[in-house]
Amino acid sequence: MQADLRSLKPVEVTTEIFDDAHRLVVHEKKSLQPVQTEGVLTLSSIVPLENVRLWSPDYPNLYTLEVSVTQDGLLLDQYQQKLGIRYFHFDARNGFYLNGQRTEIKGVCLHSDFGVLGTAYQYSAMVRQLKLLKQMGCNAIRTAHNPPAPGMLDLCDSMGFLVMDEAFDMWQKKKTKYDYSKDFALWHKRDLEDQIKRDRRHPSVFLWSIGNEIREQFDTSGIRLTNELVAIVKALDSTRPVTAAMTETHAAKNNIAKAGALDILGFNYKIDQYDSLALNFPGKALIASETVSALQTRGMYKDGVINETVAKMKDSIIYMPYGPKQKFAPNINGDWTLSAYDKIAAYWGTNHENAWRAVKSRPFIAGTFVWTGIDYLGEPVPFPYPARSSYYGIIDQAGLPKDIYYFYQSEWTDKPVLHLLPHWNWQQGQLIDVWCYYNQADQVELFLNGRSLGTRKKGDGNKHPGDNEFHVNWQVPFEKGTLKVVAYKNGKEVRRELVKTAGIPSNIQVIVDSSTFRGY
Repeated sequence: MQADLRSLKPVEVTTEIFDDAHRLVVHEKKSLQPVQTEGVLTLSSIVPLENVRLWSPDYPNLYTLEVSVTQDGLLLDQYQQKLGIRYFHFDARNGFYLNGQRTEIKGVCLHSDFGVLGTAYQYSAMVRQLKLLKQMGCNAIRTAHNPPAPGMLDLCDSMGFLVMDEAFDMWQKKKTKYDYSKDFALWHKRDLEDQIKRDRRHPSVFLWSIGNEIREQFDTSGIRLTNELVAIVKALDSTRPVTAAMTETHAAKNNIAKAGALDILGFNYKIDQYDSLALNFPGKALIASETVSALQTRGMYKDGVINETVAKMKDSIIYMPYGPKQKFAPNINGDWTLSAYDKIAAYWGTNHENAWRAVKSRPFIAGTFVWTGIDYLGEPVPFPYPARSSYYGIIDQAGLPKDIYYFYQSEWTDKPVLHLLPHWNWQQGQLIDVWCYYNQADQVELFLNGRSLGTRKKGDGNKHPGDNEFHVNWQVPFEKGTLKVVAYKNGKEVRRELVKTAGIPSNIQVIVDSSTFRGY
């Protein structure tokens, strides 16, 4: 309300609420008495809204609230706000419930950059990123590890994403020389309060995270700071739970959890310890706040050529030796690339299939946030310069899906999926590792130039080593032509996919996927 209003006479408050089709569903006019507290005039009113259309990732129903305040015929203030209405809770045994329905959180961690476009917020680039993730089946975003751009939250509201809104990557104890720890003492209270005040209006925000892999886990200062930060959040928003992304899975050693202030306990990686979490932290709701850290380059299949070395480890995860004892991994492919197969992970993580299996099979884990949804600038694990961006993404920096994208689409959506890899340009006679992700089919059959190479069924690993509940594979001697996979349901073909040997390039075609562009 205008600061120069000296009179505390009653004011007229008109409240209107419109639905998504801009139909007026509430119109109410009240005479209210302003209350002055510490120089600020406030008004309070409850407006009923009937036959509510609830907000969810599947149905992101939004209303528009419009409020105007007048006094003696003079307009004093106007306000407009998008509204989404939903209710939820976490259960220590059965995970997450949204609007009364158990909902698996199928999330990704997302860094705030757009590849070659840089780190400044770009509306159209953000829309494209979120569309790709939505089509993959993703329903949640963790803002790793800083508050997001306001425009991103607007899009998450309208496109349907749950958001873990994360504040800090460090507190008082530093991770790097010039990080936020230098400013934490003076700025953390104001920064956190500003974040909560700014973002609490968004229906997409369902969790506040006060930190990621905070080093105060390991000393008693973690108890004091956790209680302080949670109190700051709760003073401004008591409607949403507070979590932190932690690494210490032993209750006696985890001083952030020991504070007893967190509503939800988030744990990064450590999938082999999930079952012990329920014992170490009895009665606490749990979420896999960061998982996977697998490493892939889109379209690179050099290890698909099966030789003696690769054949022995082709069904195993190759952990890149990047850590305290060896800072960088060797440039194994000679061009700073890594395999596009789901075989390689950083030493603290695992491959995508293992990580999802661990969450999917445990209802008490509310869901997962994969590290990461999209490749980002920096952290080029496991290589040094000239590598300059990450390999973790399900989607690369150009916004092109890697093969693992279709694994998630086959698991996280009801869309029919059939995806074959790798490409079909090799040397005559080379033995090639061929993979297929699929769903909504009983089995798939592979053909090379019209000849059947046999059927495969997920979960049939005893018959065909390398097959599991998520993908099937064949070892195929290369010959030029067409590789075709056919999916069958109840004995009938339901879809097919072809991969052909490419010839000499004849032209380049550029297709723009949007007719409009907005940069803000």
